[in-house]
Amino acid sequence: MFRRVADFQKAWEQESDSTLKVLRELTDASLAQAVTKEGRTLGRLAWHVATTPVEMLERTASEVAGPAHDSPPPPSAAQIVAAYETVARAVGRAVAAWTDATLEVEDEMYGERWPRGSTLQALVVHQAHHRGQMTVLMRQAGLKVPGVYGPSLEEWTAYGMQPPSV
Repeated sequence: MFRRVADFQKAWEQESDSTLKVLRELTDASLAQAVTKEGRTLGRLAWHVATTPVEMLERTASEVAGPAHDSPPPPSAAQIVAAYETVARAVGRAVAAWTDATLEVEDEMYGERWPRGSTLQALVVHQAHHRGQMTVLMRQAGLKVPGVYGPSLEEWTAYGMQPPSV
């Protein structure tokens, strides 16, 4: 749980930058990549990451500009990136209006009561979870996977280093 707005702002900046690194590698053709016929496609996961902050922060009575959570994914990777950029900035602005005491305010979240600091933590972790799923689908689609918490396979080579043996 975040207890200081400044701590969330720093984490959000880093995490949203990492998400943008991943989203910017998507291609229009890759958006249809899925593990199974029943599973979410790469495009659907990317859109879910772009729209969830709007839905979650609406539950805190905060206005966040961006597409509705239940809107269909656009057909273009560039549209997903643009929507996420808008949403990520809007999240930063919305939370900047809060105080540290605001992080203790509880809101209804999915049938439970969550302090806003916990909602923000869930938002960050939720994004990282789906970013990980997306990188698997990106590999299957033949896309370059950017490093997020360290170098990706491609980046080890670019750095002139041997990737770790598995």
